[in-house]
Amino acid sequence: MKSYVYEDLEIGHQFPILDKGRISTSHIMRWSAAVENWHRIHYDYRFATEHDKLPDVLINGSWKQHILIQLAKDSLGPTSWLWKMKFKYKKMDVAGDSLHGIATILDKQQTSEFGFITLGLQLVNQNKETSTEGWSISAIPFKGGVLVAYPFVDKQEYSLLRTPISE
Repeated sequence: MKSYVYEDLEIGHQFPILDKGRISTSHIMRWSAAVENWHRIHYDYRFATEHDKLPDVLINGSWKQHILIQLAKDSLGPTSWLWKMKFKYKKMDVAGDSLHGIATILDKQQTSEFGFITLGLQLVNQNKETSTEGWSISAIPFKGGVLVAYPFVDKQEYSLLRTPISE
């Protein structure tokens, strides 16, 4: 996995797509079990479609959140620190859908110690429909600078950072 520094990145840069492939009912059930989410809409087709009138068994929202976190972290590499994230669900994803994560640089800001990169994040299905979208802000080192220490959010300077308008 590539590690970036602040100077390597430009606004508008799109990172390689995170391809999660076709999500089966087995994938959904394993995730449900891992997070102990036993709502029947995630494993019982008849309940989901007949009782709740859904199109199929639903992919868990918490799994989609996890994919966005993986996308933000993998895009910038292991020397970055994910600081903030906000997203919204726009469309349901169901068993059989293929999910792809897209990350694009929306903004760059810097402090005296390191930079901040704002990513636009999207989960897109096989029909090119965006089901989940949002943004993240990550701290990233400067070229030749020190690694970003954790925790890094305790300074007044960071509270002045812009966040994307579309909250």
